[in-house]
Amino acid sequence: MALAGAGLSAAALLALSWRKGLSPVTVVLAGLVLSLYAGSVSGVMVLFNHDLLIGLFLWGAGFLDQQDWSTAAFLAPRLAMLALAATLVLRPLVLLGLGEGGARSLGLSVAGVRLAGLVIAVMLAALSVAAVGVVSFVGLAAPTIVGMAGARRLGPRLLWATLCGAALLWATDALVLLAPVTYRELPTGAVTAVLGVPMLLWLLPHLRTTAPPVTSTAAPPPRAHRPALLLAAGALLLPLALWAAVAAGRGPDGWEWSAGGALAAVEPWRLPRALAALSGGAMLAVAGATLQRMTGNPLAAPEILGVSSGAILGVIVLMFSTEASGRGAQILAGGAGAAAVLAAMLALGHRDGFSPDRLLLAGIATSSISGVVVAVLMAGHDPRLQTLVTWLSGSTYMVGPTDALATALLAGLAVAAIPFVARWLDLLPLGGGVAAALGVSPPLSRAVLFSLSALLTAAATLIVGPLSFVGLMGPHLARMMGLQRAAAHLAGSALLGGLVMLAADWLGRGMIFPYQVPAGLLASVIGGPFLLWLLGRR
Repeated sequence: MALAGAGLSAAALLALSWRKGLSPVTVVLAGLVLSLYAGSVSGVMVLFNHDLLIGLFLWGAGFLDQQDWSTAAFLAPRLAMLALAATLVLRPLVLLGLGEGGARSLGLSVAGVRLAGLVIAVMLAALSVAAVGVVSFVGLAAPTIVGMAGARRLGPRLLWATLCGAALLWATDALVLLAPVTYRELPTGAVTAVLGVPMLLWLLPHLRTTAPPVTSTAAPPPRAHRPALLLAAGALLLPLALWAAVAAGRGPDGWEWSAGGALAAVEPWRLPRALAALSGGAMLAVAGATLQRMTGNPLAAPEILGVSSGAILGVIVLMFSTEASGRGAQILAGGAGAAAVLAAMLALGHRDGFSPDRLLLAGIATSSISGVVVAVLMAGHDPRLQTLVTWLSGSTYMVGPTDALATALLAGLAVAAIPFVARWLDLLPLGGGVAAALGVSPPLSRAVLFSLSALLTAAATLIVGPLSFVGLMGPHLARMMGLQRAAAHLAGSALLGGLVMLAADWLGRGMIFPYQVPAGLLASVIGGPFLLWLLGRR
């Protein structure tokens, strides 16, 4: 089944990116959206079938316990064949590093080489996951460590990265077996991330920043002729959408429209969560748009900051260290965790001028820890995790009036800050040298923008959970509508992100009444195919 799922995902990825000649940006962006979408669908299944999926949690955390040699016998010949295939495409891949123009001038089929490389990579990942589950961090850490050690040519990097990844996982499994009996049941994949992430963070200051290979860039979407008019129409739509989300709902007698006294009766229950969903989506979309423009990376999204992961870890520590944890205590614990990660990221960034690549890589490494911790805890079948699962799914069920007002205030402040940072976000994508020549300090502006994005992400995460998919989807939807300048792009991202989350909360409240689907999961399940469709049209 795992191989079938990998095949379907790979087919969808190829269908979305083939028109662009398997452009790396298109492939990675489509892959990220597909990954988030698959995770959201599985999250819905987990939410409603938690007790039946304990084995899946263990497998998902990289559980390497074996009863015989069957798994090794299954992997060995297939790995040998794929290694031979990788050797055959090694020289074309080296030529591809010269850029599309140079590769084509030498008679290379760029799309064909990319297709061959993708097929090999997908098959390697699918076989590994099918055999031993999801092993975190090794695929990121091994190539990075080998690159830092001095391997520059592709051939040696492939060889040494393979050996390094094998050594990392073998050493971690040996440590697990040497641990006391109580800890030997820990999934090896989880321990790999826990041990490897600090090592990667320690090595990051020594990472050489290299320019990406030259690739063809897709033509930008057409620019909106009247962005102010478009934004004004969206701003007028917001209160109407909020009113409709509160008035329309599903009750024991089916769908109904509340007015007058009936509206006043349901307003205390529906308005806070609707307002929180709208505001949380807007904040995450602004954070995502800021990150994408600051780094020039269309894949940048709030979840890779690591701040939401700090909030998750703070809430987990609270849940397992106290008997009772109310809403206020959860917000304080999550805020403390987010603040600790933010302080660590700022300290790391201060050493190298807030290099965007290193900040994003550090955020990804930090985020992997929280994902592993959650997977291990889910495998433990602790009843206290049901509340955590609901919050992680992006549920607005527990939002009260105070939470909603605080979220709306923060979202308003975020929108008000757009004019003050718009010039930075227009100039930073041109490069640090150009920005500095025009009077912008890249280290200072990046520090401020990173802090703003992190604070917005932390606030939204604490109130309505880590709804990070909106932080990726909102900015891309705004750009596809023609909002290209920074101010219009951020404002449009806020409007679209808020509307997407508001619609998801409304649908999740009534789709399977009296049960509810968390807004975060529903936004991913519904918005994912739409974003993929838009990507396919580009």
